[in-house]
Amino acid sequence: MSTQNAENEENPASKSKRPSDSAFKQQRLPAWQPVLTARTVLPTFFVIGVLFVPIGVVLLHFSDTSNELIIDYTRCLQVGTDQTCASYIQNNTGGQCDCKINFTLTTDFKGDVYMYYGLTNYYQNHRRYVKSRDDEQLLGQLSKNPSSDCSPFAYNPETNEPIAPCGAIANSLFNDTLTLSQGDNEIELLNTGIAWPSDKRVKFRNPANLNESLQGFSKPLFWSIGLNQLDVDNPENNGFQNEDLIVWMRTAALPSFRKLYRRLNQTNNKYTNGLKAGNYTLHIKYKYPVISFDGTKRMILSTTSVLGGKNPFLGIAYIVVGAVCITLGLALLFIHMRCSRSSNMEMINVNPHTQYS
Repeated sequence: MSTQNAENEENPASKSKRPSDSAFKQQRLPAWQPVLTARTVLPTFFVIGVLFVPIGVVLLHFSDTSNELIIDYTRCLQVGTDQTCASYIQNNTGGQCDCKINFTLTTDFKGDVYMYYGLTNYYQNHRRYVKSRDDEQLLGQLSKNPSSDCSPFAYNPETNEPIAPCGAIANSLFNDTLTLSQGDNEIELLNTGIAWPSDKRVKFRNPANLNESLQGFSKPLFWSIGLNQLDVDNPENNGFQNEDLIVWMRTAALPSFRKLYRRLNQTNNKYTNGLKAGNYTLHIKYKYPVISFDGTKRMILSTTSVLGGKNPFLGIAYIVVGAVCITLGLALLFIHMRCSRSSNMEMINVNPHTQYS
């Protein structure tokens, strides 16, 4: 004990917490602090305003060049009855209701045409919902012990078999079927090319033999078909690499969102340039319940511009910020000129014989 005390007394600097004598640690670095004066602040407001307003106008113009049609089909009527499909599904859990909605395109939808489904009041951003998945399972590494994050959707309560894909996200997969027709002709829509290529290439993979690997696993409780039946006609779009599943697994940040569902097949000569103005019919196989949480469902047809889909928010935001900056600049300029004039008048009225020490 005495030896340790002697060492501490001999080396007091070894226990010191004093920072080293450097310009950074002793805060002796040179600094620059701008002096905010009317000559620096006012031009800044005007420059921002002059730049933002025309940028906003350009963004708004590009947004208006894309066309969009939104159809809310939450309470569409069942074919041949006066009952809504929403009430039918509510009374027949797991059932299917067929309905159709006639609509008219007043202008040509030129270029690439995309179909989206939209949901409202649906909180995919809930913390437990976002975590409820097994990323190793989605990579095709199936295990009889799914991740604990999938609970309570990890095992089938009746058979006690592990679920693939497990978790709340996969279990709540959107399963309405939307198709379009014009007259008696069904319009071909493609269910590939709708997911992010990086997601399909990196985050979702199938095991070597999908059918054999899924033996001993149960389908999600909400699903009516198994994972290996999502697209039996296209093996590259089946299983974990099904693009409808991949799109759904990328959770939305806001409670009202839209997700890409289909894209128009433009190899057909009739629709090479998009959808022409005219009468169309939306056919819906209604399965997905939303009334229980006061949600709504929409079908969105949209074209794109150089900036993407129709979204006027960014252009409006630029115009508003630019207008506010110009207004503030003018108000501050008026105040500055008025105060400067008052100060000059006071200087003139000061007694010239007054001495200042």
